[in-house]
Amino acid sequence: MPRRAQPQGQAPVTEAKERGRRAAWGTISREQVVQAAMKFVEAGNYEKMTIRSIARELGVAPMSLYHHVRNKGDLLGEVVDRLQERSWRPQVATNDWRAWVAEAADELRHFLVTQPSALHVYLRHPVVSPAAMARMRAMMEVLGQSGADVQTVRRAYAAIHTYTIGFAALEVSWGDRLPIDDNRGGGNDDIAEELADYTTPDQFAVGLRYLLDGIERDAGVDRDNE
Repeated sequence: MPRRAQPQGQAPVTEAKERGRRAAWGTISREQVVQAAMKFVEAGNYEKMTIRSIARELGVAPMSLYHHVRNKGDLLGEVVDRLQERSWRPQVATNDWRAWVAEAADELRHFLVTQPSALHVYLRHPVVSPAAMARMRAMMEVLGQSGADVQTVRRAYAAIHTYTIGFAALEVSWGDRLPIDDNRGGGNDDIAEELADYTTPDQFAVGLRYLLDGIERDAGVDRDNE
């Protein structure tokens, strides 16, 4: 009985896994590597994702992956970029610059809080992936509608961006905190708990409003000096 044909480009990997052998050299693509990594990340297992584990999933030798990705960081950055591309755009109109910027910032906060791999990438180095750069350019363009000059817009973007990442990091790290019972609070445990409760989406919106008020005030000063 003739063997059933497999989809083009997938047969070597599928057959190798079925037979418990490695696929032939040159039978995988970068896209297959990225998709395999995406499965780890979307399942919440990015910390278990290694070049070796992905190679095992694809049925190839680990060294063969280095023909398509530089390292795990390169691969994780690609996955995070694709995930961010799906969700960074605000739904409100750009003619309301405050509402648009506020939604864009909250979208990033939510993305970093719900995607541990993304927070890991953002905390390691400045992210300049295609989706991140598209978001940055869009935010700076909308911030320009405040009337601020170019330099003020850049500083405003940096302030909002770093505030968002830092807030998300605290929200994640304090969200599953252990009870404060190690006697280091000096009787101020209730205050410590209250401070920890400030890392909420509502509190993020409050802090962001202070930033936007300052940006609007600075933009008004710039217009007055023209």
